[in-house]
Amino acid sequence: MQKKIVVTGGPGTGKSTVINELVNRNYTCMLEISREITLNARKNGIDQLFLTKPLLFSELLLEGRVNQYIDAEQKNSEIVFFDRGIPDVHAYMNYISIDYPDTYITKSNLYRYDYIFLMAPWKEIYISDNERYENFEQSLAIHNHLERTYKELNYNIIEVPFGSINDRANFILETIK
Repeated sequence: MQKKIVVTGGPGTGKSTVINELVNRNYTCMLEISREITLNARKNGIDQLFLTKPLLFSELLLEGRVNQYIDAEQKNSEIVFFDRGIPDVHAYMNYISIDYPDTYITKSNLYRYDYIFLMAPWKEIYISDNERYENFEQSLAIHNHLERTYKELNYNIIEVPFGSINDRANFILETIK
């Protein structure tokens, strides 16, 4: 039985860096797709799709994350890591206080993960860029919405301690053994 493991947290918490470390260690990882959606929208003349059309952005993201989950099941891997999970989509919608269809919750319950690793905001490593426009305080608020969303879906959340990339990846790997 394949183990599906989510690494989540607010923006700038080191998720993608840890996922990249797991890739370097030859683990199967499903990479974050929100930047891809944002960049595709830019090519079509929409600078910040999440800010201008949040429901459209979230629908594209939900579809992409469901497809990642289905793709993961086709991989011949005992363990698959996900840079964010399906519930992250409606956690963000809750954060910006926008209503979304019940299908978001339905899909979050249909496509379940085995482990949820939550990375807390870490001021020392936080940086914003062209696709990450949130400030540190907003990252903290998003963290709280993510934690609440996964708890409401009856997940046990495992907090990843601060530390080096190596230490954080090792913590995740030791926890799932």
